[in-house]
Amino acid sequence: MSALDSVLVQCPYCWETLEISVDPSVSDQEYVEDCQVCCQPILVHVVLDEDLTPSVDVRAENE
Repeated sequence: MSALDSVLVQCPYCWETLEISVDPSVSDQEYVEDCQVCCQPILVHVVLDEDLTPSVDVRAENE
């Protein structure tokens, strides 16, 4: 079982910097996570490269 990686992202609603956890055992994932500050739903898309380095894209859920 892999440990979770932490990644900093910026909320597309309130622009606060958030720390989210990424599961490195799944190479391409998309899910909704609520902002820890403003509680708005954020669509999170994570892709891992061959070195398991996450590339994270966040956007407003209704875009």
